[in-house]
Amino acid sequence: MPRVQVLPHPELCPDGQVVEARRGTSLCENLLRSGIALEHACEMVAACATCHVYIREGGTSLAPPEDDESDQLDHAWGLQAQSRLACCVKLRDIDLVIELPRHTRNLAREH
Repeated sequence: MPRVQVLPHPELCPDGQVVEARRGTSLCENLLRSGIALEHACEMVAACATCHVYIREGGTSLAPPEDDESDQLDHAWGLQAQSRLACCVKLRDIDLVIELPRHTRNLAREH
């Protein structure tokens, strides 16, 4: 079972967190299940880029982004080489270290 280390984020995960993840499921699903309120305005169908994350370690073990993900990443705030959409990242056996961006392109957060 892979583990996802979430680096500290001032609002979403102030102390950081280690998430026990399910292989074959999306990173977004696992973060939400663990209580990290990651934005996902399109309900995880790769249509909004609000679940943008940085894969700091373990990214080479992931499948490369498909065209839909790449197209949406162009709209993400603070795009970097390690940027991915959490809804598109399917977890494998390798542990990941991720960072949540300080901002999102979602202008209104729903609770």
